[in-house]
Amino acid sequence: MKRKQLKAPGLALACAFALGMSAVQAQDATFAVKMMTPETALKAAQAALKKCRDEGYQVAVAVVDRSGNTQVMLRDRFAGAHTPSMAEDKAWAAVSFRTNTADLDRVTQPGMQQSGIRHRPRVTVVAGGLMIEGGGTLLGGIGVSGAPGGDRDDVCAAAGIAAIRDSIEF
Repeated sequence: MKRKQLKAPGLALACAFALGMSAVQAQDATFAVKMMTPETALKAAQAALKKCRDEGYQVAVAVVDRSGNTQVMLRDRFAGAHTPSMAEDKAWAAVSFRTNTADLDRVTQPGMQQSGIRHRPRVTVVAGGLMIEGGGTLLGGIGVSGAPGGDRDDVCAAAGIAAIRDSIEF
């Protein structure tokens, strides 16, 4: 039985294609990401806590990285026992779904197409969880819990982001 041999031009073309594909694959095998430093996360949490204190609220503030891992957790002296986990879960939900939790609350109401999301562990669809973005990149999330109403939690979380805005815009 005779084997079919590739002619030289066909062989050269196949080799060039294989080499070109391996270069593209190597290029796409990794990517770079921007991450907040712990100092930046702490600064955001401290500013959010201060804003809530100035308004007379005892809260917990959590800052998570872009993967949802907690970087900072601050709890004021008289914040409720539930507030640390609520703050973490608000920040986690904002990052996980790439949506601020007040918006997530609106699109997951009973009867809505995405209502099932509410039944997932850690998903807290109450205002107070905001994405932290810089230069068009998701860097993490901040969650606040303990003010009388999620809208006030949102105000404190926004103050945390405002405190680091200049350092995260690149």
